[in-house]
Amino acid sequence: MSSPQERLVAQLAQIKELSGLSLRALARGAGLSSSSLSRYLTGRLVPPWEAVVALCRAVGRDPRPLRAVWAEASKAGAAPAPRRNDLPADLFDFTGRETECALVEELLRTAGAAAIDGMAGVGKTSLAVHVAHRVAPTYPDGGLYLDLHGFTPGQEPLEPQAALGRLLGALDVTHLPDGAADRAALWRSELSRRRALVVLDNAVDAEQVRPLLPGAGKSAVLVTSRQRLVSLDGVPPVSLEPLANGDAAHLFGRAAGLALTEEEAVSQVLRQCGGLPLALRMAGARLRHRPGWTVAVLAERLRDTAGRFDAVFGMSLQQLDADQRRVFRLLGVLPSADFDAAAAGALADMPSDRLGAVLEELVDAHLLQEISPGRYRLHDLIRQYAADIAADEEPQAEAALRRVLSHYLAQATAHDRTLPSPHRREPSPGDPAKAMAWFGLEYVNLVACFDAAVRLGMDEVVAELPQAMRVWFFRHRGTDDQARLLEAAAAAAGRLGRDQQRASLLADLGFARAAAGRLAEALSAYELAEQSGPNDTGLAAGLALRIGFVQRDLGDLEAAQAHFRRARELFEKIGHRAGQSQALAFDGWVTLHLGRRGEAVELARAAVALADGTARITGLVTLGVALASEDPTGSLRTLHEALRLSEQNHLKHNQALCHNYLGVALRVMGSPEQALEHHRRAFELLEPLAEVQLEIDFLHTYAETCRAAGRYDDALRLLDRTVELARKLGRPHDEELARAARKAIVESTAADREA
Repeated sequence: MSSPQERLVAQLAQIKELSGLSLRALARGAGLSSSSLSRYLTGRLVPPWEAVVALCRAVGRDPRPLRAVWAEASKAGAAPAPRRNDLPADLFDFTGRETECALVEELLRTAGAAAIDGMAGVGKTSLAVHVAHRVAPTYPDGGLYLDLHGFTPGQEPLEPQAALGRLLGALDVTHLPDGAADRAALWRSELSRRRALVVLDNAVDAEQVRPLLPGAGKSAVLVTSRQRLVSLDGVPPVSLEPLANGDAAHLFGRAAGLALTEEEAVSQVLRQCGGLPLALRMAGARLRHRPGWTVAVLAERLRDTAGRFDAVFGMSLQQLDADQRRVFRLLGVLPSADFDAAAAGALADMPSDRLGAVLEELVDAHLLQEISPGRYRLHDLIRQYAADIAADEEPQAEAALRRVLSHYLAQATAHDRTLPSPHRREPSPGDPAKAMAWFGLEYVNLVACFDAAVRLGMDEVVAELPQAMRVWFFRHRGTDDQARLLEAAAAAAGRLGRDQQRASLLADLGFARAAAGRLAEALSAYELAEQSGPNDTGLAAGLALRIGFVQRDLGDLEAAQAHFRRARELFEKIGHRAGQSQALAFDGWVTLHLGRRGEAVELARAAVALADGTARITGLVTLGVALASEDPTGSLRTLHEALRLSEQNHLKHNQALCHNYLGVALRVMGSPEQALEHHRRAFELLEPLAEVQLEIDFLHTYAETCRAAGRYDDALRLLDRTVELARKLGRPHDEELARAARKAIVESTAADREA
């Protein structure tokens, strides 16, 4: 017997089928995102009742008969997804703030948002994190945390577009649309189907935060800022004042680990700390580490230093030995927002056993926060203090920074070598999943290190780091930083006189631009790579293949074929069988589109015979499409083999490709309705990838299948989208093809009406 969710999915699928609309068209008509509708139709998520009503109304159907099965499915729930929690650890000694905590919790319940403001060091982040942990059971989809670096020393505030990229990445949406507005819409769509709590820490102003707000739904947001964000509509402010004397004394006593009896001396310490939790913890830690001291001694030492923060921070430094003080001030020049012990060891050039003891001492003194086991960060105030001391007292600061940049490069290179890539014959031993997790954890720091290397003129790091991130970028196309890093890296390689490296970086830049659908820019980068590269056969072969792709997409099939054949010759010369296979497969593809089907079949078969594993996919797809008109059984068998390889190896792009061309093959075989299901599945897979190049390719073929199925309105909508994309990206060939197809449909339907 089927489950309630299976029955609901069947009902929703019937609604979609009866509507005659594509997934995107139905989603648009119902006011839903395509990705959400895809999850509802595949049973990955039970839709809210409002979404069911919207779907029914979009197709003119009464939703009430579905209420019972929806209620059963909602009660049973979809398959549980892993709960995400990026929140920093709660402070074990969080003290006071009961009124503020209660107010923030109430605002989260009623308004779904709150903005905590107050001066530096007053405990805004601590309060936000504390409340987030208290209300965590209310948000079954977990908690997300993002530092917006509004007031972080040495770092620019995070731009909304980049912030949205990181937030969407935390939801495993890795291939992102261009532009903050499109990303904000996708972010709101993703959160609308979740009940999550988002903590946006350290905002510079309302303009930075506004695009990051969740929108409609049951998710909530907590914002912290030194500024009162009064213009942030729908996000009520909660202002924090320094701790009152009673709470301040309690926190100081807990940090000091003693009962406070010296009332006058305690009052002096509290005045010097200004009621700031950060300063109180540091002062208490100083007293705890000096058991022979009284509170009066501490108060006297603090009084001898003029500035309040200098007094508290300086007092904490005095308890450290020379190595500990040196590590502390060097941490002020570290470009990364957070770091592990290995990065700190490279910075300080210190053995790991000694370094571990130093970091523990800094944590105990509240000069350093251990945000997770073995991972650390500095509070912004302390970071600025450390940087100021380093500028005045540390002659080796730049040498230390250079060491840590080299460390990050070495780590990135080592992890990259364990990842499978067509650019290397065999990966090094290691766990690819762990390597990708490392890149995910350190990505923000790697970009910060790259920018620091640019400032220092460390051209070797600038030239090599993007190459060490090549596989990461390939799997996360759409990352904002990729083109910027590659452009700077190519310039650095040129300054170093490394022509081959510069050419390789320009080739990667071209590929990034082509994936975004910007063919003219891609071709420009490839041509620069050809001009600057030395006599490197492997590089020349790869460039010939990629230029062939661009020429194909520009509509010049003969030029594309010449480049594919040149690539095959070069790959054969160096014995690169996978490269030869790719070149043969694409040669077969353009040959098929030039009308020479028999020749295309032979080229595709040769491509499949040369390759192993996933390298066979392109040849199999070409062969399957070429066989469709003459050998339907062989065609489908071949395309399903390509799909199986794609699914086994979790290659989403290739899965989408296989489904799209299964649709093409079935249309050629005279089964357009069956073909449409594969086209729809291709777009479902494509939705989170934001892969414009593939989208344009698929739109052409999907529209032709809709036309063959007699779904002319759907075909026209798809062609209109193609024209829109082609004009936006400067692709006249695609626009011309779409307009010609549109004209043919309009004329055909007009003729049918007259007849």
